[in-house]
Amino acid sequence: MIFDDRHDAGRQLAHAVRARGSFSLPLVLGLARGGVPVAYEVARALHAPLDVFVVRKLGVPDEEELAMGAVATGGVRVLDDGIVQALRIPPAAIEQVATRELEKLREREFAYRGTTDLPKLRDKTAILVDDGLAAGTRMRAAVKAVRQMTPSRIFVAVPVASADACAELEDHVDGIVCAATPVPFMGVSRWYRDFERTSDAEVRQLVAHSASWAETPRGPVCLATTEPG
Repeated sequence: MIFDDRHDAGRQLAHAVRARGSFSLPLVLGLARGGVPVAYEVARALHAPLDVFVVRKLGVPDEEELAMGAVATGGVRVLDDGIVQALRIPPAAIEQVATRELEKLREREFAYRGTTDLPKLRDKTAILVDDGLAAGTRMRAAVKAVRQMTPSRIFVAVPVASADACAELEDHVDGIVCAATPVPFMGVSRWYRDFERTSDAEVRQLVAHSASWAETPRGPVCLATTEPG
């Protein structure tokens, strides 16, 4: 399965989400930035509110493309202990990177919604959406952060993922939809014809436009139980 772009992936993911189970009071959270166009299509299909959830990668010092962890909205931090131990990254270096990325995270939150206030998740069903899962570090940070906001349930939905990343998340959420888990996986971008970077302006536009359907809630909508596909 190869998606035309993130919107195409979101529409196909929405079909997979709606095909399984039912629940009420959903709030769809798109991981900024690339997860937001996907989440937009899922939220539209579910007639659910859409919000942005910011997660920042913690890059290894002097090798920033290699992730040693992630930080998420609410200041939650998740580390890849294997990377940290293998490269003998000292705690002071981790703290320095985390402090810098948290500052950037708050700047992004303000840019997307004009405030750094957290989404209101108490007693709601949080549906976390990204454009794909490779190692799953970003999503694990997001799940950990959302858990602190006391939603009634947490679900994860992605159009494409490595089977290992989906399996690792299963025990930490109430349900997961991995629409495709190709083998070999070869990275998220491999499964998109158009994987151009999502802009800040597009994120703001999509969230603003989602208000047009989210103002009129409907009855229960469909979602999977914990079952990667």
